[in-house]
Amino acid sequence: MRIAFLGYGRDETRLIGLLEAAGHDVEHFRERVESLADFDLILSFGYRFILKKPVISTARRPILNLHISYLPYNRGAHPNFWSWIEDTPAGVTIHEIDLGLDTGGIAFQTRLAIEPEDLSFRDTYVILVEGIEQLFEDNLTKILAQDYQIVQQPDGGTYHRASELPDWVNWDMKISSAVARYHGVG
Repeated sequence: MRIAFLGYGRDETRLIGLLEAAGHDVEHFRERVESLADFDLILSFGYRFILKKPVISTARRPILNLHISYLPYNRGAHPNFWSWIEDTPAGVTIHEIDLGLDTGGIAFQTRLAIEPEDLSFRDTYVILVEGIEQLFEDNLTKILAQDYQIVQQPDGGTYHRASELPDWVNWDMKISSAVARYHGVG
């Protein structure tokens, strides 16, 4: 199968190697793409560009995005930060890309039990990435065969732009300190 992998590279995710080890031809794109017509499967994980209708419409099948939040919570930028600041469920989601931002139907999803008291944002980011990679690996056969049921996202949830991230955030800071500072406690 010919697969386009948009976003993170081999040094940031094990999924490209996993797909290649399974015998698939994977082409990695970090830059903006104009067409996806040459691929049997398109995966987006950590991709910095919003896919627009002209590009989405070139795909042979729905594009899957790997998002490190429990959708519909924390759509958009910095989901790891907002999950703790807003006390929303921690988890990971594989969803179809539609014309909205992280609004597509859910293919696979799981909540993660993370106790952030002594953890930094970097620590929880690693846990979330490991969680999404495991969810992907556990469902790889179904993903390749497009053998899954799409569940529409429930109403509600949250969305954040990159510009909303406070300038004082440091990914190595303790989550408990950031929550207190954001909410003016302590």
